[in-house]
Amino acid sequence: MNAERLFLYSLLLILHFISCASKDSINTTKIIRDGDVLISKGNSFALGFFSPGKSSNRYLGIWVLSFDEYGNLILYSDASRNVSVWSTNVSGEEADTSVAKLLDSGNFVVVQESGNILWQSFDYPTHYVLPGMKLGLDLKKGLDRFLTSWRSADDPGIGDYSYRVNPSGSPQIFLYKGEKRVWRTSPWPWRPQRRLLVDYSGFVKAVKWHESDGQWRETWRAPRSKCDSYGWCGPYSTCEPTDANKFECSCLPGFEPRNPSDWMLRNGSTGCVRKRLESSSVCRSGEGFLKVEIVFLPDTSAAVWLDMDMSHADCERECKRNCSCSAYARVDIPDKGTGCLTWYGDLVDAVRYC
Repeated sequence: MNAERLFLYSLLLILHFISCASKDSINTTKIIRDGDVLISKGNSFALGFFSPGKSSNRYLGIWVLSFDEYGNLILYSDASRNVSVWSTNVSGEEADTSVAKLLDSGNFVVVQESGNILWQSFDYPTHYVLPGMKLGLDLKKGLDRFLTSWRSADDPGIGDYSYRVNPSGSPQIFLYKGEKRVWRTSPWPWRPQRRLLVDYSGFVKAVKWHESDGQWRETWRAPRSKCDSYGWCGPYSTCEPTDANKFECSCLPGFEPRNPSDWMLRNGSTGCVRKRLESSSVCRSGEGFLKVEIVFLPDTSAAVWLDMDMSHADCERECKRNCSCSAYARVDIPDKGTGCLTWYGDLVDAVRYC
């Protein structure tokens, strides 16, 4: 696998290619020079070299394709439309058996004449995820696909933030700052239909391309509030987005603040503990479950999916069989039905919706 990766990187970065502004492919007989670009077949994306912002460094990147009012090709690297790469029109030579091609999806692929893809840029995301991209582990290819932010607006090097799948328990996608969890999505499965990016300032943003002015427009971002911050109220609590006059943290039924003095100061990070002695067992002692509604499910890293056909009563019964089970839920899974999800250990990062 490592040898294959080294070969592919060499193919992309060392072999001499030449591009043409009217073509989407290059092969081993051609050279790509600074100022040359590839354009996808449907004129959706372009690939070339650029210098972001005030940086003097040159980088290889892929942009949404745009033209000015005179029909000239313009490649913008940001929404301000200040940084552009211009194309040249150099004739190509005849193709070899392996071709590098820019697709209308934004995927840059190295493909054999048979159609077999040797390498694709979608396997190595940067700070953007486009429709058709996959995130997470690919055991067959030995890949872990995730997004990483830029260092700054002028530096596309690896930044502080990453957006990656945590496969533990019931998989979720987390936004990390270094190794610290900042925000998370709902549990698997996901159907990403939007273009997402991880911003260097620490936000996950959904953006939409507007043809009218050739700019990306932000349509959504996270985290948006204190309750979006991972574990803001600690374990066994819920966080309720509200106005500034009300403390957003509250303990789950049957629990109380671990450090009441901290809660008086509106610091709920230490969370809650069971009102009875922690050393006493509640398993098989006659206690049941209390229903908590309109809640964004707690972190499912230590949760387990059970039988998809399990009834509500069976789900509860299964949880009671294990003294480590702290909660259960029946969750609707698109195209698969309703499944039983059980939690083991602390319940963290539950958010109550109004």
